[in-house]
Amino acid sequence: MPKKILRWGGLAFLVFFVAYRPQSAANIVSTVGGGLLDLANGFGEFFSTVFS
Repeated sequence: MPKKILRWGGLAFLVFFVAYRPQSAANIVSTVGGGLLDLANGFGEFFSTVFS
């Protein structure tokens, strides 16, 4: 039951955040996406160095 409440609460917060602060939400998504891209590039470079 608490898991369900937290899930719906998180979803409601996400919708509220995107609706009332779209610029901030876009900046957060861009930052997280850039970090994930850097992480993937690092793993790719590591494995290409190991196997070459």
